[in-house]
Amino acid sequence: MVQHALDRDHEVVGVCREKSVGKLDAFKDRIIIIPGKTNDREVIKRAVAGCDAVLTVLVPWGVRGYATGTAQAVLDYAQPGARLVFSCGWLVFSCGWHITRDGQDLYSWRLRAAAKVLGPLMRLLRVADIGDQVKACRRVFASDTRWTVVRGSDLEEGESQGLPVWSRHVGDPVLESNLTRRVDFALFMVAALEDDALVHEAPAIVGCGTPSALAHAAASEGAGNR
Repeated sequence: MVQHALDRDHEVVGVCREKSVGKLDAFKDRIIIIPGKTNDREVIKRAVAGCDAVLTVLVPWGVRGYATGTAQAVLDYAQPGARLVFSCGWLVFSCGWHITRDGQDLYSWRLRAAAKVLGPLMRLLRVADIGDQVKACRRVFASDTRWTVVRGSDLEEGESQGLPVWSRHVGDPVLESNLTRRVDFALFMVAALEDDALVHEAPAIVGCGTPSALAHAAASEGAGNR
């Protein structure tokens, strides 16, 4: 996300856990880095001051409301009218499709089984609380800010395929491949800052080069030619 933002000439302020600051060494002379946790309200208050857009990854670490605390801090301290783009995903699976805005998503047996088995297990082990991520997104949905919540598919490494495609509801045919390049997930997050059509949307995304996305594009082109 940092590189995509810099490529678009954005000035970047990044919040990073103290033990991970070294991972940003390649950017340290080009961005402002604020060490700290994203659920630390004072850290977020300092980081978003004067920013006209905020990119936030809602991670449900532990069982003490990390994701909810992060979301609430951003909602409370972001500048009025700022563009807010949130992303969500699991710690075990990359997929963030378990988040639903209107209850019209249709989930596969795999995702339902993962939520039923792994969700309680991770909470029992005090590793993560998927319910906390759900609560965080509900707070975003209920806010009057200019928000977008990006629901990622499973992720893979590799060169960029281009901007992912999206749909409002999990279960739509275009999303069937359930795979996005990690670099393109970040690209979608940054591109969303400039896309007003995504304000108050919770897009579920998939890689534009996946079979389901290509099939959807071909079907749409065929329909347009008739």
